[in-house]
Amino acid sequence: MGRADGHDPGPSRAELERARDRTIPDVLPGPGDPPLRVLFCGINPGLLSAATGHHFARPGNRFWPVLHDSGFTPRLLRPGEQGELAGLGLGITNMAPRATARADELTDDELVAGGRRLRELVARHRPGWLAVVGIGAYRTAFGRRDARVGEQPDRLGDTGVWVLPNPSGLNAHWSRAAMAAEFGRLRGRAGEPGSGARG
Repeated sequence: MGRADGHDPGPSRAELERARDRTIPDVLPGPGDPPLRVLFCGINPGLLSAATGHHFARPGNRFWPVLHDSGFTPRLLRPGEQGELAGLGLGITNMAPRATARADELTDDELVAGGRRLRELVARHRPGWLAVVGIGAYRTAFGRRDARVGEQPDRLGDTGVWVLPNPSGLNAHWSRAAMAAEFGRLRGRAGEPGSGARG
C-alpha cells in the first residue's frame, strides 16, 4: 500500500523474508506477439523480485536502464512494465527459479539443473538468441569454464547464445556504458521486432 505522499516504500523486511525460495513467472510472448528475438536469462530472482513478481526489481540493478541505453526498448521501462517486452520480441527467465537474497546462496547443482531447464525452454520457444546475464552462472550451468562475455561458439539448436555482464549494482567490473555497449552488440545481431533475424 502506497503512502499518502505518493511514495511507495516497497515491501517490508518481513515481506522480503517471506519471499525467500519463492519463484516468479517467466516473461514470454503470447498469441499475437512477434517472434522471440532474445530470451534474457538472469541468475535467479532476488527477494524484491520475488516479493513483487517483477524481474530485476532491485533499484540498483542496471538491467532496465541498460536495456534502454542499448536500444532494445524505446523508453526506460520500470520492472512493473516487464509485460511490454513480449511485444518487442523479448523475454525473461532465470537460470535457477528459487529466490535468494544473494546469487551466491545457490548451489552448483541448482545452476546445472537450471541449465537443463533452460535448454528445454529454448527448445520449446526457439528464441533467436539466449542471453545469459552473468558469466559465472553460465560457466557452471553449461560446463564452459573458459567462457567469456560475448557470443558463444555453442548454439542450442537454431538459437545463438550470448553471455552478457551481470547488471547487478554489485558488479563493479562493468560500467553502465560498457554494459550498454555489450548489450548493443547483441541487439545488432538480433535485429528489430518482427525482423525474424537469427544469428
